[in-house]
Amino acid sequence: MSKMKANKGTMKKVLAYIGRYKLLLPVSILLALITVAATLSFPVLIGDAIDCIVAYRRVDFSLMKKILTRAGILVLITALSQWLMSAINNRIAYHVVRDVRNDAFEKIQSLPLSSLDKKARGDTVNRVINDAERFAEGLLLGFTQLFTGILTIVGALVFMLMTNAVITLAVVLITPLSIFIARFIGSRTYSMFKLRSECEAEATATIDEVFGNQKLVKAFSREDDECERFKEINRRLEGATRRAIFFSSLTNPTTRFVNSVVYAAVALFGAFAAINPLLAKNVITVGQFTRILSYSNQYTKPFNEISGIVAEFQNALASASRIFELTEEPESDGDNEGARDLDGITGEIALKDVSFSYTEDKPLIENFSFTARPGERIAIVGPTGCGKTTLINLLMRFYDVKSGAILLDGESTESVTKRSLRQIFGMVLQDTWLKEGTVGENIAFGDESASDERIIAAAKAAHAHSFIKRLKNGYETKLGEGGEGLSQGQKQLLSIARVMLTLPPMLILDEATSSIDTRTEIRIQKAFTKMMEGRTTFVVAHRLSTVVDADAIIVMKDGHIMEVGKHEELIKRGGFYSTIYNSQFAK
Repeated sequence: MSKMKANKGTMKKVLAYIGRYKLLLPVSILLALITVAATLSFPVLIGDAIDCIVAYRRVDFSLMKKILTRAGILVLITALSQWLMSAINNRIAYHVVRDVRNDAFEKIQSLPLSSLDKKARGDTVNRVINDAERFAEGLLLGFTQLFTGILTIVGALVFMLMTNAVITLAVVLITPLSIFIARFIGSRTYSMFKLRSECEAEATATIDEVFGNQKLVKAFSREDDECERFKEINRRLEGATRRAIFFSSLTNPTTRFVNSVVYAAVALFGAFAAINPLLAKNVITVGQFTRILSYSNQYTKPFNEISGIVAEFQNALASASRIFELTEEPESDGDNEGARDLDGITGEIALKDVSFSYTEDKPLIENFSFTARPGERIAIVGPTGCGKTTLINLLMRFYDVKSGAILLDGESTESVTKRSLRQIFGMVLQDTWLKEGTVGENIAFGDESASDERIIAAAKAAHAHSFIKRLKNGYETKLGEGGEGLSQGQKQLLSIARVMLTLPPMLILDEATSSIDTRTEIRIQKAFTKMMEGRTTFVVAHRLSTVVDADAIIVMKDGHIMEVGKHEELIKRGGFYSTIYNSQFAK
């Protein structure tokens, strides 16, 4: 029952997408009607042509010519209508899948990081690409075969009744077996296809994970272990695929067998009726027998096709349900009601009794309070896992605080739009990200309207200009996914240049120079010093030598502020900061 409800719910969502193309649907339906009518009219002409030869004991060539001319016109009409219908159905099906993919991708952009962090990247990619592709294939089958198949069944039934009611009754009594068989098998294949999609997603996620971290895999000699892990997943995928394909494939031969029984029954009874006047005197002519034999085949054939479509449609629905699971996830990354855009700030940030944890059972930041005045450089230091990067995430509202408040110029950040809040911050992170495109496009990521002069000036300020000029095509050099072809330090220099270009009023530097050599770091620090003038800046650092000139140093441990002060003050106190600072320079 729950599967039926799930299928109905998925179908409603699919129909809602199809409803966007209301203008094309009536045209497709009209062409389907024309195609079916022309196809079903053809056996009538063939039967009349046979009767022209048999019934009159001679060939009526003039009547035969008229019949064959009509038959030729019908063939042309059928071919043209089928071609147009297929073109329109393809357009509807692939436009629907395009819309679903677009909505899924837009959903990913609007989902909170807390939701995305819980998902395997490969699973999400699999939903948007592979599941959408299977959905398209099933939807196209539904358009091209399901609707025309139903029309053919109804039309053939009417024509058979008009020809011979007794034979029609025999056909109608036997044929429903196909429906029962298809429904029985189809109801059991939905869960099998869904399991296959889940195993496929797990395999995709594993490939993505291992491929993206090949250096670590090789460094720890884990190649064989990862191969075994993938083989185990692949075995489960193979089993799930084999079961789903095997059971769904049963529908075609079983329904074909039923259809063959129907065809044989019609042929046997119709032949006796045509040649035995005692059995059915003047009941059916040879031409009518040929006609009803053709109609019985046309009547049963869609049942066979529909049974195959039912199995394929279960696959499509299973894939569609996985996509809709993604597109219907609750969004909490939007703005609060009445939120306004920021307009002119001084740069004062205050945290008032802020508490936050990723999970309820593991508290991280508790009762955190601090105020950064405009233009100050605030360093955040502490051991790994103490909450430094989490604090940055809260400032940017990638995550919202559980309690307390973050105030910007005395106003809660939850009362302003996230877009305008994030625009006032420039971020350089330890984990660099570069998109596929040219070097210049990557620097201009935050301001696509930037001129070449501004891009070059930003690169020079970040000390990236010299290595860029050494690249094959300079600023027009194409970068692969993730900046393939560049060193980690060069990637980070480009990330710094990206911020240098926009120069927002506030800065966040999260281990911004961690991948840069000491000599370049000294030059970058000078550039940062100039860039930070008059801007409130938060610097997350492990190397304490880079933050000794900060206006204030927040020392964190286990989510709590242990100490706050300038470098000299904290050293004199001999507290936690002094301990970790001296440990970095111990001989």
